[in-house]
Amino acid sequence: MADQGKPQSDASTSRHVIVGLSGGIACYKIAHVVSTLVQANVQVTVVMTEAATRFVTPLTFQSLSGRPVYTSQWEHIESQDPQHISLARSADLMLIAPCTMDMISKLAYGRTDDVISLIASAVDWSRQTILLAPSMNEVMLNQPSTQRNLAQLKADGCQIIEPGEGWQACRTEGKGRLAEPDVILEVVMNNLQKL
Repeated sequence: MADQGKPQSDASTSRHVIVGLSGGIACYKIAHVVSTLVQANVQVTVVMTEAATRFVTPLTFQSLSGRPVYTSQWEHIESQDPQHISLARSADLMLIAPCTMDMISKLAYGRTDDVISLIASAVDWSRQTILLAPSMNEVMLNQPSTQRNLAQLKADGCQIIEPGEGWQACRTEGKGRLAEPDVILEVVMNNLQKL
């Protein structure tokens, strides 16, 4: 990006982005993404799996986004409508980062047993943008099942933000690190500008 972490706000005004965090140590990186989007006048709704809340608290993202954070598919925070339907309809774009091996599998096979996969199932993939930022150990990333699932999700219309290479929390070097926040932001903003 031209200005470190300062996306242009003109293309993003009145846009709504859902940011989904599945469980992984890289959750902390998404705080910067949410904060920068909000500063660019993007309305951000954060949804988190239970596992994600063990790495970063929902309060962190509520403070950064200025909006309620959803952690359960059973919550009805802002209306009496089924939240997964109303949130999905209102989104211009859904970003899932970090997107774990488990979440990739759920999305590829249509499982909806957490708030992120449930909302993603109600997004119209033919007209709304779905961005996935995988984050996992290199061995997990290279598993045949993960590669098949990623290929299927690409065929289904998802955009994959390629993971980076480097030091991982498992004390090894390799590909699988969550893309850096500024890389994720650039992809998000480029997609919002096309809308």
